[in-house]
Amino acid sequence: MSGHNRWTKIKRLKGAVDAARGRAFTKIIKEITIAARMGGGDPTGNARLRKAIDLAKATNMPQDTWQRAIKKGTGELEGVSYEELVYEGVGPAGALLLMEVVTDNRNRTAAEIRKVFDKHNGSLGGAGSAAWAFEPKGIVTLAKSAASEEQLFDVAVGAGAEDVGSDDETWTITTPVDALDPVKDALVAAKIEVASASYEKVPKTPKIVEGRDADVLLNLVTALEEHDDVQKVFTDFELSEADAARLASEA
Repeated sequence: MSGHNRWTKIKRLKGAVDAARGRAFTKIIKEITIAARMGGGDPTGNARLRKAIDLAKATNMPQDTWQRAIKKGTGELEGVSYEELVYEGVGPAGALLLMEVVTDNRNRTAAEIRKVFDKHNGSLGGAGSAAWAFEPKGIVTLAKSAASEEQLFDVAVGAGAEDVGSDDETWTITTPVDALDPVKDALVAAKIEVASASYEKVPKTPKIVEGRDADVLLNLVTALEEHDDVQKVFTDFELSEADAARLASEA
């Protein structure tokens, strides 16, 4: 069980990830708007938009809401002009962080993100300060009950997946970026229910953090994820087994 999965389980228990429904909707609406602006409003020919709509449906976003976001992206309706940015930073114990940001005011967002880092003993870095430690991958997750390990190796690896891992509740399948959709489609065709499929930045060499550093880093990442302009946060740290167990018991 990877440190990332340990941390994900802890955050799920604490209810710390997008606990506010409105915040989750804000992030998804931004993603839909950007996807429609870049690739057009037809999800059949726009994989990014298709994934964003799937996420909107999974969070029970009203259809009218995500359809308006598409129209704002394509220019059919007047909307805010967003730009996509990547911020990089360093936290306690030298942990590296990447943040995918969508904002209508980069100066405001940069100042706010810098303040979050300062508050949690970290620092916002320049371009290239953290990106070198990550590589893009496709990540597919599904419930442990959705398939057996043998099924996943037959179907997912057969469709191009690189690895299959798990924790107590979830299978996590790692793919090359260009194999994400083929792997997801193969699972769906085999009637294996997929919980999520997304592009992620995966650390090349994860580092273990413990004790006070683990606590501060989790608080830093949670604060970043709660910022309305931050779409995703990627880190190169993993919790030690002892700290994962401690934090889970406190959830």
